[in-house]
Amino acid sequence: MDSARGLVLVVEDETSIADLERRYLVREGYSVHLEPDGESALLALQRLRPAAVLLDVGLPGDLDGVEVCRRMRERGDWTPVLFVTARDDEVDRVTGLELGADDYVTKPFSPRELVARLGAVLRRSEGRPGRRRWRVGELEVDLDTRRASITGEPVDLTPTELNLLHTLLSARGRAMDRAELLATAWGQADYAGSRTVDVHVAQLRAKLGAHCPVETVRGIGYRVTGAERG
Repeated sequence: MDSARGLVLVVEDETSIADLERRYLVREGYSVHLEPDGESALLALQRLRPAAVLLDVGLPGDLDGVEVCRRMRERGDWTPVLFVTARDDEVDRVTGLELGADDYVTKPFSPRELVARLGAVLRRSEGRPGRRRWRVGELEVDLDTRRASITGEPVDLTPTELNLLHTLLSARGRAMDRAELLATAWGQADYAGSRTVDVHVAQLRAKLGAHCPVETVRGIGYRVTGAERG
Protein backbone atom coordinates (compact mmCIF):
# COMPACT_ATOMS: atom_id res chain seq x y z
CA MET A 1 0.00 0.00 0.00
CA ASP A 2 2.73 2.51 0.97
CA SER A 3 5.16 3.84 -1.59
CA ALA A 4 8.91 3.81 -1.12
CA ARG A 5 8.81 7.12 0.76
CA GLY A 6 5.96 6.16 3.09
CA LEU A 7 2.34 7.00 3.72
CA VAL A 8 1.32 10.58 4.52
CA LEU A 9 -2.02 11.31 6.18
CA VAL A 10 -3.36 14.62 4.83
CA VAL A 11 -6.08 16.15 7.03
CA GLU A 12 -7.67 19.00 5.09
CA ASP A 13 -11.33 19.96 4.59
CA GLU A 14 -10.78 22.15 1.50
CA THR A 15 -10.93 19.74 -1.42
CA SER A 16 -8.83 21.86 -3.77
CA ILE A 17 -5.99 22.19 -1.24
CA ALA A 18 -6.13 18.51 -0.28
CA ASP A 19 -5.95 17.52 -3.94
CA LEU A 20 -3.00 19.88 -4.54
CA GLU A 21 -1.10 18.39 -1.60
CA ARG A 22 -1.91 14.86 -2.73
CA ARG A 23 -0.70 15.44 -6.30
CA TYR A 24 2.64 16.92 -5.24
CA LEU A 25 3.25 14.26 -2.60
CA VAL A 26 2.47 11.43 -5.02
CA ARG A 27 4.76 13.05 -7.59
CA GLU A 28 7.58 12.90 -5.02
CA GLY A 29 7.02 9.20 -4.30
CA TYR A 30 4.74 9.28 -1.24
CA SER A 31 1.44 7.48 -0.90
CA VAL A 32 -1.38 9.62 0.48
CA HIS A 33 -4.55 9.10 2.49
CA LEU A 34 -6.99 12.02 2.79
CA GLU A 35 -9.33 12.81 5.68
CA PRO A 36 -11.57 15.92 5.96
CA ASP A 37 -11.97 16.31 9.74
CA GLY A 38 -10.40 15.63 13.12
CA GLU A 39 -12.53 12.68 14.18
CA SER A 40 -11.81 10.68 11.03
CA ALA A 41 -8.13 11.69 11.24
CA LEU A 42 -7.72 10.19 14.72
CA LEU A 43 -9.34 6.94 13.56
CA ALA A 44 -7.14 6.84 10.45
CA LEU A 45 -4.02 7.36 12.56
CA GLN A 46 -4.72 4.24 14.57
CA ARG A 47 -5.68 2.22 11.52
CA LEU A 48 -2.98 3.27 9.05
CA ARG A 49 0.00 4.31 11.21
CA PRO A 50 1.33 6.83 8.65
CA ALA A 51 4.91 8.07 8.42
CA ALA A 52 3.78 11.67 8.87
CA VAL A 53 0.69 13.91 9.10
CA LEU A 54 -0.07 17.12 7.21
CA LEU A 55 -2.63 18.65 9.55
CA ASP A 56 -4.80 21.66 8.77
CA VAL A 57 -5.42 23.78 11.87
CA GLY A 58 -8.82 25.15 10.81
CA LEU A 59 -10.76 21.90 10.57
CA PRO A 60 -14.57 21.82 10.82
CA GLY A 61 -16.41 20.40 13.83
CA ASP A 62 -15.32 20.11 17.43
CA LEU A 63 -11.79 18.88 16.73
CA ASP A 64 -9.55 21.41 15.01
CA GLY A 65 -5.96 20.58 14.09
CA VAL A 66 -4.57 21.82 17.40
CA GLU A 67 -6.87 19.50 19.34
CA VAL A 68 -6.04 16.57 17.05
CA CYS A 69 -2.33 17.09 17.71
CA ARG A 70 -2.97 17.45 21.44
CA ARG A 71 -4.87 14.15 21.55
CA MET A 72 -2.18 12.39 19.52
CA ARG A 73 0.54 13.42 21.94
CA GLU A 74 -1.58 12.66 25.00
CA ARG A 75 -2.02 9.06 23.87
CA GLY A 76 1.67 8.67 23.12
CA ASP A 77 1.47 8.99 19.34
CA TRP A 78 4.62 10.84 18.23
CA THR A 79 4.07 10.57 14.48
CA PRO A 80 5.70 13.65 12.91
CA VAL A 81 3.15 16.46 12.42
CA LEU A 82 3.41 19.41 10.05
CA PHE A 83 0.70 22.03 10.62
CA VAL A 84 -0.79 23.67 7.51
CA THR A 85 -2.86 26.75 8.31
CA ALA A 86 -4.04 30.16 7.22
CA ARG A 87 -3.09 31.59 10.62
CA ASP A 88 0.17 33.50 10.40
CA ASP A 89 0.26 34.66 14.01
CA GLU A 90 3.27 33.82 16.19
CA VAL A 91 1.01 32.83 19.08
CA ASP A 92 -0.62 30.15 16.92
CA ARG A 93 2.76 28.96 15.68
CA VAL A 94 4.22 28.72 19.17
CA THR A 95 1.11 26.92 20.45
CA GLY A 96 1.50 24.32 17.73
CA LEU A 97 5.16 23.76 18.53
CA GLU A 98 4.46 23.52 22.24
CA LEU A 99 1.95 20.76 21.53
CA GLY A 100 4.63 18.74 19.76
CA ALA A 101 4.19 19.74 16.12
CA ASP A 102 7.41 19.41 14.13
CA ASP A 103 6.92 22.24 11.66
CA TYR A 104 4.43 24.91 10.62
CA VAL A 105 3.48 26.11 7.11
CA THR A 106 1.07 28.99 6.43
CA LYS A 107 -1.33 29.34 3.51
CA PRO A 108 -0.87 30.25 0.76
CA PHE A 109 2.16 28.00 0.48
CA SER A 110 4.43 26.75 -2.25
CA PRO A 111 3.66 23.04 -2.82
CA ARG A 112 7.35 22.41 -3.46
CA GLU A 113 8.30 24.05 -0.16
CA LEU A 114 5.64 22.02 1.63
CA VAL A 115 7.04 18.76 0.26
CA ALA A 116 10.60 19.84 1.09
CA ARG A 117 9.64 20.73 4.66
CA LEU A 118 7.88 17.39 5.05
CA GLY A 119 11.00 15.62 3.80
CA ALA A 120 13.11 17.50 6.35
CA VAL A 121 10.75 16.47 9.16
CA LEU A 122 10.94 12.83 8.11
CA ARG A 123 14.74 12.92 7.90
CA ARG A 124 14.87 14.28 11.44
CA SER A 125 12.61 11.47 12.64
CA GLU A 126 14.68 8.76 10.95
CA GLY A 127 18.09 9.89 12.14
CA ARG A 128 21.36 9.02 10.41
CA PRO A 129 23.47 5.84 10.56
CA GLY A 130 26.51 5.58 12.79
CA ARG A 131 25.20 7.61 15.70
CA ARG A 132 25.82 6.38 19.23
CA ARG A 133 24.67 6.93 22.77
CA TRP A 134 25.11 10.04 24.85
CA ARG A 135 24.89 10.22 28.63
CA VAL A 136 24.60 13.31 30.83
CA GLY A 137 24.06 12.36 34.45
CA GLU A 138 20.98 10.12 34.58
CA LEU A 139 19.87 11.12 31.08
CA GLU A 140 20.71 8.77 28.20
CA VAL A 141 20.08 9.54 24.53
CA ASP A 142 20.32 6.67 22.03
CA LEU A 143 20.34 7.88 18.44
CA ASP A 144 20.29 4.37 16.97
CA THR A 145 16.90 3.63 18.54
CA ARG A 146 15.82 7.29 18.59
CA ARG A 147 15.00 7.08 22.29
CA ALA A 148 15.77 9.01 25.45
CA SER A 149 15.54 7.75 29.02
CA ILE A 150 16.14 8.92 32.59
CA THR A 151 17.42 6.25 34.99
CA GLY A 152 16.17 3.71 32.48
CA GLU A 153 12.65 5.14 32.22
CA PRO A 154 11.72 6.23 28.66
CA VAL A 155 10.91 9.86 27.93
CA ASP A 156 8.74 10.75 24.95
CA LEU A 157 10.55 13.29 22.78
CA THR A 158 9.46 14.44 19.35
CA PRO A 159 11.90 13.86 16.47
CA THR A 160 12.67 17.58 16.46
CA GLU A 161 13.33 17.69 20.20
CA LEU A 162 15.60 14.66 19.92
CA ASN A 163 17.49 16.19 17.00
CA LEU A 164 17.95 19.47 18.85
CA LEU A 165 19.26 17.67 21.93
CA HIS A 166 21.65 15.58 19.87
CA THR A 167 22.93 18.67 18.04
CA LEU A 168 23.80 20.33 21.35
CA LEU A 169 25.36 17.12 22.71
CA SER A 170 27.50 16.81 19.59
CA ALA A 171 28.82 20.35 20.06
CA ARG A 172 30.72 19.06 23.14
CA GLY A 173 30.07 22.04 25.41
CA ARG A 174 30.32 24.75 22.75
CA ALA A 175 27.58 27.38 22.87
CA MET A 176 25.48 27.43 19.70
CA ASP A 177 23.41 30.41 18.64
CA ARG A 178 19.83 30.04 17.45
CA ALA A 179 20.61 30.50 13.75
CA GLU A 180 23.22 27.73 13.89
CA LEU A 181 20.83 25.42 15.73
CA LEU A 182 18.11 26.05 13.15
CA ALA A 183 20.52 25.28 10.32
CA THR A 184 21.97 22.16 11.97
CA ALA A 185 19.08 20.56 13.86
CA TRP A 186 16.34 21.63 11.45
CA GLY A 187 18.42 21.28 8.30
CA GLN A 188 17.29 24.67 6.99
CA ALA A 189 18.06 28.33 7.40
CA ASP A 190 16.10 30.61 9.73
CA TYR A 191 12.71 29.85 8.19
CA ALA A 192 10.67 29.96 11.39
CA GLY A 193 12.51 32.51 13.51
CA SER A 194 14.62 32.10 16.62
CA ARG A 195 11.48 31.69 18.73
CA THR A 196 11.23 28.14 17.33
CA VAL A 197 14.44 27.13 19.11
CA ASP A 198 13.32 28.71 22.39
CA VAL A 199 10.02 26.84 22.30
CA HIS A 200 11.67 23.47 21.74
CA VAL A 201 14.24 24.10 24.48
CA ALA A 202 11.36 24.96 26.82
CA GLN A 203 9.67 21.69 25.85
CA LEU A 204 12.85 19.73 26.57
CA ARG A 205 13.13 21.36 29.98
CA ALA A 206 9.48 20.59 30.76
CA LYS A 207 9.87 16.92 29.80
CA LEU A 208 13.31 16.29 31.29
CA GLY A 209 12.92 18.44 34.41
CA ALA A 210 16.01 18.60 36.60
CA HIS A 211 17.76 16.17 34.24
CA CYS A 212 17.64 18.56 31.26
CA PRO A 213 21.27 19.37 30.40
CA VAL A 214 20.54 22.39 28.17
CA GLU A 215 22.00 25.62 29.55
CA THR A 216 21.21 29.13 28.40
CA VAL A 217 24.26 31.18 27.43
CA ARG A 218 23.34 34.85 27.64
CA GLY A 219 23.81 36.79 24.45
CA ILE A 220 24.58 33.63 22.44
CA GLY A 221 22.17 30.71 22.69
CA TYR A 222 22.42 27.28 24.31
CA ARG A 223 24.92 24.57 25.20
CA VAL A 224 25.23 21.19 26.93
CA THR A 225 28.22 20.42 29.15
CA GLY A 226 29.40 17.20 30.77
CA ALA A 227 28.16 14.87 28.04
CA GLU A 228 29.79 11.46 27.67
CA ARG A 229 29.61 9.36 24.55
CA GLY A 230 28.69 5.70 24.90
